[in-house]
Amino acid sequence: MQVEDARWLLADRLGGGPRPPSPEAARDAVARLARPDALGPLLRRLSAGGTDLAGCTGLSYRHVLGFDKLLLLDGTPHFMLRVHLWHGGTGPVPEDIHNHRCAIASAVVRGRVRMQCYEPVAIGGPEDALPADVVPTVAYRETIDGPGGAWRLRRIGPARLRPVRDDRYGAGSSYCLGARALHRVVSEEATVTLFLETAAQRAVTDVHVRSGGAERPDPPSKTPLATGVYLAELDALASSLGY
Repeated sequence: MQVEDARWLLADRLGGGPRPPSPEAARDAVARLARPDALGPLLRRLSAGGTDLAGCTGLSYRHVLGFDKLLLLDGTPHFMLRVHLWHGGTGPVPEDIHNHRCAIASAVVRGRVRMQCYEPVAIGGPEDALPADVVPTVAYRETIDGPGGAWRLRRIGPARLRPVRDDRYGAGSSYCLGARALHRVVSEEATVTLFLETAAQRAVTDVHVRSGGAERPDPPSKTPLATGVYLAELDALASSLGY
């Protein structure tokens, strides 16, 4: 797939009007792009210089949770298409329960992920009297200092969540979530996903940390991946897909 073909597909599925695209439209787009016969040629063209290399590497980094976020196509403000690359193992820290500023969709290219979804419940009674399926948390509000900027966390207070879904996705499968859907992703093996962010619907996200831990500091600053690392990871992934 040519770079412009991918951009056209995303623009066609997501639209460019005032209303945000549906999560289902995002899922359809990312599932099409994640097919090996589409993603492989796209990665090969990008690794050969078919994109704004400086812009993409500037917004590609090792996430605090231990996976690499590689920006493939920057369609701001309508979309950003990324590859998420887990190298195996549980990572330095478990992922907090969170939501996003926009509807998102993801397709598993290789490996497996576990998606756990939650809903808020009213606070009432002591923690030791909670039903077994209710999770006591401390809620934070997260902002970001512009594209590629630092995360900032502001403590909101105690909250309680209830799990509503616990799904597993393997290679070839995909999922979508609305902007406010609370979830966490677990991957304990080498895994590659194609991840699509759509147009922002708000300026903040909600983060829930399980009760009982220390006060959560701001995450560390993002450090862009070196150009050589970025290109090597694109090249290796394209090769693994047969291109």
